[in-house]
Amino acid sequence: MAFNSVQFLLFFPIVFCCYFFCTLVIKKNIVTQTVLLIFSLFFYACWEPAYLCLILISVVITYFSGIYMEKFQTRKGLILTVSLVSNLAILFFFKYYNFFADSLNWCFVSAKSDARIPGLNILLPVGISFYTFQALGYSIDVYKGKVRAETNFITYALFVTFFPQLVAGPIERTGNLLPQFKIEHSLDYDRITSGLKLAAWGFFEKVVIADRLAVYVNGIYNNLEIATGWSLLLATFLFSFQVLCDFSGYSDIAIGVARILGFDLMRNFRRPFFAKSVGETWARWHISLSTWFKDYLYFPLGGSRVSKFRHCFNLLVVMAVSGFWHGAAWHYVLWGVMHGIFQSVGILTTPVRRKVLVACKLGSFDNSIKGGLRVKRGWQFVQMFITFCLFIFAAVVFRANTMADYGVIMQKMSHIPAELANALSSVHAAGAVEAFRNLFVLDESISGYGIKHCAAAIGCIAVLLSADLITRRERGYDIIKRQHFLIRWICYYLLVFAILFCSVTGKTAFVYFQF
Repeated sequence: MAFNSVQFLLFFPIVFCCYFFCTLVIKKNIVTQTVLLIFSLFFYACWEPAYLCLILISVVITYFSGIYMEKFQTRKGLILTVSLVSNLAILFFFKYYNFFADSLNWCFVSAKSDARIPGLNILLPVGISFYTFQALGYSIDVYKGKVRAETNFITYALFVTFFPQLVAGPIERTGNLLPQFKIEHSLDYDRITSGLKLAAWGFFEKVVIADRLAVYVNGIYNNLEIATGWSLLLATFLFSFQVLCDFSGYSDIAIGVARILGFDLMRNFRRPFFAKSVGETWARWHISLSTWFKDYLYFPLGGSRVSKFRHCFNLLVVMAVSGFWHGAAWHYVLWGVMHGIFQSVGILTTPVRRKVLVACKLGSFDNSIKGGLRVKRGWQFVQMFITFCLFIFAAVVFRANTMADYGVIMQKMSHIPAELANALSSVHAAGAVEAFRNLFVLDESISGYGIKHCAAAIGCIAVLLSADLITRRERGYDIIKRQHFLIRWICYYLLVFAILFCSVTGKTAFVYFQF
């Protein structure tokens, strides 16, 4: 069941009524948790009922591992290993088995060997990467003594399967979410209205912006034979905002829905395209996953409290694993390695860049701020632009369907200067509009986009960036709350109108469901 479906619009009001009936009338927290757990399992079963057993196996393993780690302190390392290996084995089998089988078969063919590993026709369980990491985070936290093992199976099962963030995050931490299920929640007008506003903004990001950009992106990337270098550049630019709005939209809906019910989920995005370095981008993008890797992989490897080269190695490992988490394909691994390289180069060149900025009077040393260097505002915009260009450069390999496609894309992009020269030479004969249309393949019958669609897409991006600037210091629903009632309701009506009448025809799945 997807958020952008009629089924969910029928499902959630029922959940809301039953949940608060139990909270306000029955007033027994275990009953309330049980009802919410049943709804969460039903929510997940709407995709594939048979895969309910997988998530329940993960719940049972990590639940008992937590209890046994506290009971048998001398063997808690072994118990943690069993929990990690068993959960990762399930993840490997369903998500990565065919990838490794294909890779090994390619090696066998290259070595002219007749050996083959059979592939399996299995469906990737939706959300398996998300709930597996959340459950493993609990096991590791219990092992480290950060949290006590949860003895109530219903409470723990609800922590892993809570439906708003079950299939695409945020990947919640034990200390933040688990205690909230033990608290009685009452109807709170402010929480309900702010949750509705946040969820509505998430729907706007998804159905109005992300789905609109996806038309051109898919039209170009899935039909490379008709693509030009410039059209691929534009498609990659739009894809960067598509994947942001798609995933940020899901996160905002999840956080908003949970907020309506009285629960606080962690913020997952914080204006990532205003970051001034690739490292800062990852501190703002998919925050729940970035912090998960930081706490459970980066810090155990030594983090930044090691030599510079070891620090860079740690970053490369973490980013490569992050890429592999995103998908069972080599181009995802390459994408992660590229981000690791960007950050490593940034670390190794920091002393030189700082001296250059000070020498060029673009910055000054200031130990009172983080980093010890105060950069002039104008150069900060340059840093944002460079960071975004690096993000787009890596996004090409992320969006490419295969490594072979990536090679074709890079070859076509190498023709960008020649294509521009040809377009300029054809302006006199064909006209500027036609030259522009041909350069970017803005033909509805070919790419699904015309010039008016392109203008609408750029307008949507402008709205998104404007909203990010307005909400840079506080959440949008708090800003709206302070406005005059007439301004508030104009904003509400415009948002609902856009969702109902400006959305792209046809429901599309959220991008991160495939991960």
